[in-house]
Amino acid sequence: MKEEVRLTAWVRGRVQGVGFRWFTRATALRIGELVGFALNLDDGRVQVVAEGPKDRCEELLEWLRAGDTPGRVDGVTEIWDTPRGGYDGFATR
Repeated sequence: MKEEVRLTAWVRGRVQGVGFRWFTRATALRIGELVGFALNLDDGRVQVVAEGPKDRCEELLEWLRAGDTPGRVDGVTEIWDTPRGGYDGFATR
């Protein structure tokens, strides 16, 4: 049985106004089995919350750090937790 997790990541850099949330959603949907959201924060970061199988969340985190994203990622901070549920798909907020 796959371990289900919750990943919360804060992405720093030039990540607002460049389609970052949309590409994050598209990547989460391509990876599959992930629900959650990507949200612009007032301080210029993007918060990404993803729930699903641990390997899928790790793949999304790898993509966030890889630099193959719109804009420029200067760093990613993440925390891992147990899923809380309540999401229907992967959204941009």
